[in-house]
Amino acid sequence: MRESRFTDAQIIGILKQAEGGARVGDLAREHGVSTATIYNWRSKYGGLEVNEAKRLKELEDENRRLKQMVADQALDIDALKTIVSKNW
Repeated sequence: MRESRFTDAQIIGILKQAEGGARVGDLAREHGVSTATIYNWRSKYGGLEVNEAKRLKELEDENRRLKQMVADQALDIDALKTIVSKNW
């Protein structure tokens, strides 16, 4: 997945500007993103503080890593079952 060119703090700052009454279209033009991007950020980061957003990213990374480990183990188990099931 592509890295965002905005940090969590920048995203939250943009969202706080939007909450403060700035128009989303103006903010999108100012920061070079689409209005849909700002609405996606709002759904993901809405109401979070910077430290909470960092923790969210850490948890997402850990979750991705754990899912990869489970997938690898499932492949290993499947390969071992195939070897054991063969009649020698």
